[in-house]
Amino acid sequence: MANFGGSKSSGNGKRTSFICDDFVEGTKNRIVVERVVGESSLRREFEDLSVSRRLVKSVSQKLRKKSHKNGGEEEDEERRVSSGCLRLYGKGGGCKVGVDTCDDIGDGSSRRKSTVGDEMKGYQPICGNDETTVDCFPNAVAEKFWKRGNRKEREFQFGEPPSSNRMDLLLPEDVLEMCFMRLPLTALMAARLVCKKWRYLTSTPRFLQMRCDGLYQTPWLFLFGVVKNGYCAGHVYALDTSLDQWHKIEANIIKGKFLFSVTTIGNDVYVVGGCSSLTSFGTVDKSSFKTHKGVLVFSPLTKSWRKVASMKSARSSAILGVFKVSSQCSIFRSQRDRKDRRFPRSRLGGVSDVYEDPHRLSLRRQFGNAFEETDSLLVSRSKSFVKQERNFSNLKGFTRYVLIAVGGLGSWDEPLDSGEIFDPVSNRWIETMKLPVDFGVVCSGVVCGETFYVYSETDKLAAYDLEKGFWVGIQTTQSPPRLHEYYPKLVSANTRLFMLSVSWCGQDFQTDRREKAVRKLWELDPLLLTWTEISRHPDAPMDWNASFVADRGRIFGIEMFKIFGQVLDFFTVCDMSSSDLKWKHISRKHVAQELDASSCVTKSFAVLHL
Repeated sequence: MANFGGSKSSGNGKRTSFICDDFVEGTKNRIVVERVVGESSLRREFEDLSVSRRLVKSVSQKLRKKSHKNGGEEEDEERRVSSGCLRLYGKGGGCKVGVDTCDDIGDGSSRRKSTVGDEMKGYQPICGNDETTVDCFPNAVAEKFWKRGNRKEREFQFGEPPSSNRMDLLLPEDVLEMCFMRLPLTALMAARLVCKKWRYLTSTPRFLQMRCDGLYQTPWLFLFGVVKNGYCAGHVYALDTSLDQWHKIEANIIKGKFLFSVTTIGNDVYVVGGCSSLTSFGTVDKSSFKTHKGVLVFSPLTKSWRKVASMKSARSSAILGVFKVSSQCSIFRSQRDRKDRRFPRSRLGGVSDVYEDPHRLSLRRQFGNAFEETDSLLVSRSKSFVKQERNFSNLKGFTRYVLIAVGGLGSWDEPLDSGEIFDPVSNRWIETMKLPVDFGVVCSGVVCGETFYVYSETDKLAAYDLEKGFWVGIQTTQSPPRLHEYYPKLVSANTRLFMLSVSWCGQDFQTDRREKAVRKLWELDPLLLTWTEISRHPDAPMDWNASFVADRGRIFGIEMFKIFGQVLDFFTVCDMSSSDLKWKHISRKHVAQELDASSCVTKSFAVLHL
């Protein structure tokens, strides 16, 4: 049994002696154990102490500066790292919590306390209470946790959004609109799926007008009226000419319809009239069908459909044209005069008071005031509508368009010689003067300047003056030669009137024989009223129902035909501002390979710059 006594320290501090009593076989021997602590061990301990002092001082200074920025020394003391761990963090690494440098065991009073702890009593704790808080994280980890907690607290107190949405708040809405305006249409559609705010900004009328007036647009070709697997598919195929990529758009609202006409106003596509089968829905069946007079509007920028006012007569394969007019046009003046003109009626019916039923006469006299009030209310409403329409149409920079539909086939598949004009502002259809007598069936038409030109199957040309409101027959010196199986197509570009017709290539003076049929481009001289050939299409005229549309000085064309059991389509373009007037192929990708051959007859074609 060993009894451990107290320790004695020498004056110079270099030697330490321990006295212990050992009783062996009844004899007491005092053994003095001396342990020599070298200068190397003391130097190491002082180096650890100096490292800990510098570390604690640097950390405390950094956190003190941050606490002054965030405000208050009370919050500073709650967020700092505990000094109970950092002051024991020595040079050798690790956390020295409760370390006893003595090899002795037994009573705690005889243990030697760490000199590091004695020397650190003069320093103020960095964070929390030194007696109750022990932080075993190193400096970098503790500072990382402090920053994270401080960020969450600021977001909770001041309502700051997450860092992912801060860039969105820094950019104003007009700057975002300018960025979106420069995106291609496919990228713009993808940007709308990011958040509700971006979808709203890219769907406002202001943004759509900026997009329409901007310079960052590319031509898009839209193909309507396709037939697949025997049914009129509810799909619209769109070709992005800049990327040479086809897109398929769902359009169930036109599913089952065929032989409708399409045209463009601004960034919208108008689908006018058409037919649908009554016996077998969705198929192209002319034995039992219904002709429609409804009009649909498709907006490619928003992928939305809407209905507008229906025509007064049902039509299929109507000839369409779009006028760009002012609000002072005669058609609007006559429409307003018709609205303002009220004829006072003294009787409910058209019978004289003498021969009228006495009972009806008494009722009319009894409720006469009520009818007069109703008429005055209707007159006031019509006047307010006319006033509102005038204010809207007289806005500075406001461009007004009207749509004209002429000819086509009626409900009994009979040719029509009537026409109608649609005003999108008032959402009304107005009947026009009928075509000239013996003009024939209209096969093509286009608006050139302020005149709507139509061409008949009997090679006659007529023009409708929108300002005067009547038709004028145009007698040309000689009509372009053509094959009667192919109907000519009128197009207009840069206020010039053109016609595409198929005829023989001409006589070969060497062999004196005809070579082949070609599609020629003719231009009408408005002064001499003569047609002049200016270009030839490079492809063979395989499609008798080819479609051609002019937009921004260029003529776009589509030909679709079936050959060797396969349906092919070819898109071409000709720049009318160039000197050579050469036709170029837009895309070599064929979308008609999965379509039926009847699509060659029912197809419709439109061009938009989006």
